[in-house]
Amino acid sequence: MLDTDLEEAARPRHRLHASIDVAVVVVVLAGTNLIAHFTTAWASIVTVPIAAVILLALVRRRGLGWHELGLSPRHWRRGTLYGIAAVGLVLTVVAIGALLPVTRPFFLADRYATISGALIASMIVIPLQTVIPEELAFRGVLHGTLDRAYGTRGVFAAGSLLFGLWHIASSLGLTTNNRGLTGFLGGGVTGQIAGILLAVAATAAAGCVFTWLRRRSGSLLAPIALHWSVNGAGALAAAIVWHATVS
Repeated sequence: MLDTDLEEAARPRHRLHASIDVAVVVVVLAGTNLIAHFTTAWASIVTVPIAAVILLALVRRRGLGWHELGLSPRHWRRGTLYGIAAVGLVLTVVAIGALLPVTRPFFLADRYATISGALIASMIVIPLQTVIPEELAFRGVLHGTLDRAYGTRGVFAAGSLLFGLWHIASSLGLTTNNRGLTGFLGGGVTGQIAGILLAVAATAAAGCVFTWLRRRSGSLLAPIALHWSVNGAGALAAAIVWHATVS
């Protein structure tokens, strides 16, 4: 009886500590996002990777295990298999989208105007600057802290919403750099707001998929593979479509 009473008394305190951990992670992520997008060019390159490593160290000191962070070696094989399947699906969808006349204009983004630039972005910049740090921060650290505090529903709801909000700053010029989106959403302030809302909704939905893969496979390898294939294959497809259309 005494042990049961002690466990019940400890639960609110454990929940409070877990909620504080979530709050700290969210505040660090928000600050990281602002620094990365509204300060210097160097900050935009190194801030997110550094913040992801710092967050990992912080939650490890708070007692989160490798399995809670999706980094346990025992799930590597399962994560790899799910990752390969996800990459294959994305590559198929991207190839079809780039070939169909109705969706082809959405690949006309001038930031990937050269194939060499897209290759560097796809193979180096996107994995190291975006995909791996973001997955470590969101499907690793944030996932683990949310799971302790609020369980599965909290992970899917709050984690996915926060991942969508994370992309507000990066979507400010979305409609001005993409011909397909400009034609679809329009220009000016109205088009910019619509582009931001669309980006938040799309990335929040993607966050749900990434989270499902993370929980299903038990490993960060699966959402990392899917995240890379969406961004990396999209960059390469954009460069190929731009080169074929403009030239």
